[in-house]
Amino acid sequence: MRVVIVGCGRVGAQLARLLLADGHQVTVVDKDSASFGRLGSDFAGEVVLGTGIDEDVLLRAGIEEADAVVAVTNGDNTNVMAAQVAKEIFGVSKVICRVDDPLREEIYRTLGLETICATVWQANHIRESLEGRGSGGEPCM
Repeated sequence: MRVVIVGCGRVGAQLARLLLADGHQVTVVDKDSASFGRLGSDFAGEVVLGTGIDEDVLLRAGIEEADAVVAVTNGDNTNVMAAQVAKEIFGVSKVICRVDDPLREEIYRTLGLETICATVWQANHIRESLEGRGSGGEPCM
């Protein structure tokens, strides 16, 4: 699978490494070149410097051949815009958008976007662990 990841923060970099390890083709887009340092010197994917809502940047990232786009910047608005551009303009079939604000997540889902709300996921996971229903998760490395 060919995946374009918008955002090279902790989540984007970790996701890129995981997907590469699984044999996928990965391109990471970020507006800050220093962010690519999180990928490590042995990163075998591609990187594109620019804003993930810019159509020209996404074209350089290979969005026309992408099977999936994942927007995981540190801004909900940027993630939603990148997801909408990928889905509506480029017709990418699998688009996932990270959202931190639970109220916004509900709105974005009504727009037809597949969202992951880290705030809700983490709160539910902690609650399950406190109630003895969860495993506590994997250690953060």
